Amino acid sequence: MMLSGIGSRLNPDSVWSSFNSVGMVESVRSLNGETTVETRYFISSLESNVEQFANSIRSHWGVENSLHWILDVALREDDCRIRKDNAPQNFAILRHIAVNLLTQEKRRKRGIKNKQFLAAMDNKYLLSILALA
Repeated sequence: MMLSGIGSRLNPDSVWSSFNSVGMVESVRSLNGETTVETRYFISSLESNVEQFANSIRSHWGVENSLHWILDVALREDDCRIRKDNAPQNFAILRHIAVNLLTQEKRRKRGIKNKQFLAAMDNKYLLSILALA
């Protein structure tokens, strides 16, 4: 569902001046026999084009879900106990850099977790990954 024409009622100098529509996504999830429904609202610069809006949302969440899955499964981000000062943000940045570098490495057809293990065991392989930066 999309509402359009909203941006025309805003101050033209505002950061929201290109705001053209509000979209609503209702997601239904069934897990272990329990169904949950979640409603999310999005603001957008898209004109009233429901198909383009839906594709944008699916694309965004596909990337988000796959990245978070990699961070949690391969790098065990959820198990991290770093909590003090800026350390959590700093380590999050390092994890993202690691995922990006391991993803760019194409010589070995392995998953991120296996590439990470190989880099820990083989300094030459680690240096070849770091050289991609």
